[in-house]
Amino acid sequence: MKFSVNDKGYYGNFGGAYIPEMLYPNVEELRENYLEIIASTDFNNEFEHLLKTYVGRPTPLYYAERLSQKYKTKIYLKREDLCHTGAHKVNNTIGQILLARRLGKSKIIAETGAGQHGVATATVCALMGMECVVYMGEIDMARQKPNVERMKILGAKVRPATSGSKTLKDATNEAMRHWINNPTDTHYIIGSVVGPHPYPDMVARFQSVISTEMKDQLQEVEGRNSPDHIIACVGGGSNAAGAFYHFLQDESVNLIAAEAAGLGISSGKSAATTTLGKSGVLHGSKTILMQTEDGQVVEPYSISAGLDYPGIGPIHAHLFESGRAEFFGITDEEAMIAGVELSKLEGIIPAVETAHALAVFGNRQFSENEVVVVNLSGRGDKDLETYIKWGNY
Repeated sequence: MKFSVNDKGYYGNFGGAYIPEMLYPNVEELRENYLEIIASTDFNNEFEHLLKTYVGRPTPLYYAERLSQKYKTKIYLKREDLCHTGAHKVNNTIGQILLARRLGKSKIIAETGAGQHGVATATVCALMGMECVVYMGEIDMARQKPNVERMKILGAKVRPATSGSKTLKDATNEAMRHWINNPTDTHYIIGSVVGPHPYPDMVARFQSVISTEMKDQLQEVEGRNSPDHIIACVGGGSNAAGAFYHFLQDESVNLIAAEAAGLGISSGKSAATTTLGKSGVLHGSKTILMQTEDGQVVEPYSISAGLDYPGIGPIHAHLFESGRAEFFGITDEEAMIAGVELSKLEGIIPAVETAHALAVFGNRQFSENEVVVVNLSGRGDKDLETYIKWGNY
């Protein structure tokens, strides 16, 4: 299975667990137990029950007729924006909190950029009556204020990351420091397919419900269980990992990832990792990341708080290096135009992160008879301020 993780936690040349000695017991405890726990009947029954009755799954596969007419191809939207909390993130937080409980943990920490993972973590902690601390970059807290208030209403403590670029990378650093200092009673719910093994694999497995449903839904509407193309935005890349998961080995399905090019690939204000990055270690795994010649992490930039991460998950690094997936760098302007376009053509305001995936249609042509599924990873409520500031609608 050349696009799956191996027993050492690697996807091709990327992955592994590059961690300080203090974190080794935490990560090793997870690695030794996660597969057995999530394969158990008891776990699966509870996970599936909550996905159905609490999250609202299955999410619809919607045929976007007017968007399809404009781009002369068949476009379906996988409506993760209709999940409870407004994005795909809750699929993973439900899975991880059930896992944490079975490992005897009583406290949860998380990092968040756009705030959707923070809200999803705070939500499941409220559901399970567990203490919750969420780290968020100071800049992200300002531009995603509604999500900060949601987390607080749900009972979470939101702690600002004030170092570096004061965004997602720095929030992750702070969360890892917290975990090192509280190793026995605390579980770290990482929000994307990043971090040391087993996190990328574990998060991808919880998010794979997206592609499981997609197969059944395509069979129903198209008489076939695979599309020609799947498009998803990639920061760390959990929504893309979930949408791609059950099609990784089927090379007749083309995988397309949209990264944040910010103000332009060569502007110095970008987060287009695969174009600008090279191999290195970030937050516990070997991946592709933006770095200076002497290996210092370059500060990323994107109009979307969920995509301004200087690396990508190791699974996506492998998909890029192997040529299995196409990667597009989408500028702020292209994303905002695509977000407003979907709003006006289909009555769906997407998250700015998701708008990057929609902007692929302006950068690549598709055939009239091809079936293209876009993973509509989140809704735009949290981004109204960003749309208003951009103002070109």
